Amino acid sequence: MKTPIEQRARSFEHALELLFEDSWQEPLRRFRSNLAFRGLSDARYPLRTSLARLEGPYADLEYHLLRNFRKYARLEGPPDLADSEWKWVTLGQHHGLPTRLLDWTYSPLVALHFATSAIDRFEVDGVVWCVDYVACHRELPDELARVLETAGAHVLTIQMLECVTRDLRAFDGLARERPFVAFFEPPSLDARLVNQYALFSVLPDATAKLDAWLADRPALHRRVIIPREVKWEIRDKLDQANVTERVLFPGLDGLAHWLARHYAPRG
Repeated sequence: MKTPIEQRARSFEHALELLFEDSWQEPLRRFRSNLAFRGLSDARYPLRTSLARLEGPYADLEYHLLRNFRKYARLEGPPDLADSEWKWVTLGQHHGLPTRLLDWTYSPLVALHFATSAIDRFEVDGVVWCVDYVACHRELPDELARVLETAGAHVLTIQMLECVTRDLRAFDGLARERPFVAFFEPPSLDARLVNQYALFSVLPDATAKLDAWLADRPALHRRVIIPREVKWEIRDKLDQANVTERVLFPGLDGLAHWLARHYAPRG
């Protein structure tokens, strides 16, 4: 039976069942999901990049944002960044610079955290987007597909992207035949990226919308709705499982956010 594109979780356990659905890989005889997950506190939110949220002529600002980020951050950036635009845009996204990248995770539990971390959004349903990155990559242009095949991998890395495209403008040129989406793993810049089990998606057009691309390909994705009536249950059980800001955002900021939410009264 075909999996519906939208499913509603009835409880914490049911949410896990839905998120781990179809993760059995018969050739490997292992449970290994092909899904990337993205949790949002409001099910009505689109898959919108931080760059698009600037609105206005945001696509024209992409180059200037990145150029100035590189200029002013150079003394603080990791020493191996060199002149790699892919590494700089990844670093910028990680630190809040508006970019065309979208954050994803391999972990359903991390996605559930982001769907339930904003207690001021507990009156509305949340959502976890589930996207099959292996199936998405069947539509990659030949240049990137060959790199993936040679590496025997399902997800790109910055090094693989650099083998084909030196920067975002060259990357945009790969969409000459059809649009596509690429998922890539960032380098382990810090414990936050590691603990969040992060990967990013990128489209070859700063104005392109991933949810619109997916809408034409319903077999590649589904949405698990986190109803408002089960958000508290899921939140409390995630806290008990130590899936919190304290772990996902190591440092004093994450600790403070966790404590502020943990001790907030239930309205």
